Amino acid sequence: MSKKQKTNVMRILDQAKISYTEHTYDGSAVAGVEVARLLGEPGECVFKTLVTEAKSGEHYVFMIPVAEELDLKKAARAVGEKSVSMLKSKELLPLTGYVHGGCSPIGMKTKFVTVIDETVTICDKIYFSGGRVGCQVEMNPNDLFSLMPIKVADVTA
Repeated sequence: MSKKQKTNVMRILDQAKISYTEHTYDGSAVAGVEVARLLGEPGECVFKTLVTEAKSGEHYVFMIPVAEELDLKKAARAVGEKSVSMLKSKELLPLTGYVHGGCSPIGMKTKFVTVIDETVTICDKIYFSGGRVGCQVEMNPNDLFSLMPIKVADVTA
């Protein structure tokens, strides 16, 4: 693969000397469950990246299995806020640098507190957006934890 095709996520992982595998698929499949099916992987180890906004104005990132829903009350408790709500889609690109369906916890414009659902503990490898629609990265979750601070908590409904 030429350097031109690498995403910021891949460049950051390469720079940190973290091993990963890139997976590409038809970008028309944006639903996480469909992405997991295309990858031939169980949905519990394929994560979607969700960005929220708290009443305080702070933003938080949550990674949850693609077949699950974010429990906003559990999410708020996990980050010590009274409440959080999903960020409006139109606000995602200016805030993170990513578009809906291609949002990755790695390489956002600003570093936000990031929480991954506790189900990550059953996964030897996890998949999440590689920074563009149609691209996923596969890696050991411990490598992700070594790259950036991530809290593990029960945040799914």
